[in-house]
Amino acid sequence: MIIPDFKKLGGLIPAIVQDYQTLEVLMLAFMNEKAWDLTLSTGKATYYSRSRKSLWVKGETSGNIQQVREIYIDCDNDTVLLKVEQIGGAACHTGYKSCFYRKITDSGIEIMGKPVFDPKEVYR
Repeated sequence: MIIPDFKKLGGLIPAIVQDYQTLEVLMLAFMNEKAWDLTLSTGKATYYSRSRKSLWVKGETSGNIQQVREIYIDCDNDTVLLKVEQIGGAACHTGYKSCFYRKITDSGIEIMGKPVFDPKEVYR
């Protein structure tokens, strides 16, 4: 088993998250060793919140769980790619399917898609 190199970024590694069927990039998060171990043991994407300084299981509050289907690690062992089944339809805490719903254009920002849920209703 390859173990990610958690030393390079002070105990964290970036985790790129992609829909395993559509290949749409859903989000970027960070993992520490405990989040990595929990992800492997439970099959549910678990991350480390840098702002809250705590672990969080994706979808624990919203119900929008990420069931991990495949895991890839980059050539430097310091970034992982999780291909997930996005249960509930939204990866973004703002209610959108993907955190990357804002497209930069010559005329400004274009919003791509529509929210799947209202965050005011979900995060009370």
